[in-house]
Amino acid sequence: MHEHHNHEHGHEEELERIIIPDPDTGEDHLFDILFTFDVNETNKSYMVVTPSEAADDEDDEQEVFGFRYEEKDDDFKLFPIETDAEWEMVEEMINTFSE
Repeated sequence: MHEHHNHEHGHEEELERIIIPDPDTGEDHLFDILFTFDVNETNKSYMVVTPSEAADDEDDEQEVFGFRYEEKDDDFKLFPIETDAEWEMVEEMINTFSE
């Protein structure tokens, strides 16, 4: 599940990147990490990413994906967001970040 959002991109700072394998094909894809945030009530962390290839496009519409993640020592795991409540929270953060 993913959402499309329109953004103005006037910033040029270097984004952190992450490689995420496609669960269907196993092919690796490079993503720019837009931001991460923690939810204190649930002790969960979330990451919002966009495909790196899309950052080169000049159109305003950008594909955005959200994941829950866990980081322990050097071990980093991504999990799909499965509940509507989590999606609503992530979308709210995306909207806040976009403004």
